[in-house]
Amino acid sequence: MTTGKKVIISISIIVILILAAVCYYRYFFVFGEGVKAGELNYVVKKGYLFKTYEGKLIQSGIKSRQTGTLQNNEFEFSIGNKAIAEKMMANSGKFYELHYKEYKNTLPWRGFYGLCCG
Repeated sequence: MTTGKKVIISISIIVILILAAVCYYRYFFVFGEGVKAGELNYVVKKGYLFKTYEGKLIQSGIKSRQTGTLQNNEFEFSIGNKAIAEKMMANSGKFYELHYKEYKNTLPWRGFYGLCCG
């Protein structure tokens, strides 16, 4: 093998490794984890090609720090587990403590939001 081919193969391997690392960081790296509590507003199954479960949690007791401004107290999320989603659908309007993972970007089969539970 000539030196030119070795250089091209080495550069190609490095580029592939860098692209794999960037894809992992953007789509699979867990950016944050947490717990939100509130009343479950709804859970729906929606999507054109990839059907995912999406929900909304209404948090109580959130007040704005500045007078005359409003702060959003809705937490929208995606559910990755069908059994959990169906259980939540049956209990809409009840109080939940929702454990979630936050990703940098979304994937179509993981849900609309970068937040997943289940």
